[in-house]
Amino acid sequence: MLVRLFEDNPNDREIRKIVELLRDGGVIIYPTDTIYAIGCDINSVKAVQRVSAIRKVKPEKANFSMICKDLGNIAAYAKVTNEEFRLMKHYLPGPFTFVLPATNKLPNALMNRRKTIGIRIPKNFIVQAIVDELGGPLLTTSVKAEEGEVEEYITDPELIHEKYGRLVDLVIDGGYGNNVPSTVIDCTGDEIVVSRQGLGEL
Repeated sequence: MLVRLFEDNPNDREIRKIVELLRDGGVIIYPTDTIYAIGCDINSVKAVQRVSAIRKVKPEKANFSMICKDLGNIAAYAKVTNEEFRLMKHYLPGPFTFVLPATNKLPNALMNRRKTIGIRIPKNFIVQAIVDELGGPLLTTSVKAEEGEVEEYITDPELIHEKYGRLVDLVIDGGYGNNVPSTVIDCTGDEIVVSRQGLGEL
């Protein structure tokens, strides 16, 4: 199913329907401030397993991130220093993923072997409205055109629906997406480093 939403004013009724689907273990594709993403409620084990199957990775080997409404409940899922918190507060919402050590409160289905989690707060009102209504984080992983060493991303939601429509429960058409991913900031070592340069400039 393909649902059209306008980024500047997403329809409240449609948002509630999407969140109801997520709470029932649904998997969706949605726009962010960078590329389109596949996601689900992080607390739904079956949904996380479905996303892993779509991406053809085992959950424990996946490097999934999660989208949060704001920084208010970050400490529940990730260990963050004062310096890292100030950095995140300055750059979020925005096209950045901050990789942090995970806490034991992170659902097991999202816990990878490195015991880290990526945190995103995109500057996109559609996904912000979904997370706000959901009341908890949304799993996020990029929609790719092809699996391989060179990452290519599909920007047209209709083409995304054509490729992934049978694998997910819903594709949100929020207009054309970007073809540049988020900038990844690794905060798990002794120093904060940019591990992938993307759309965001640090």
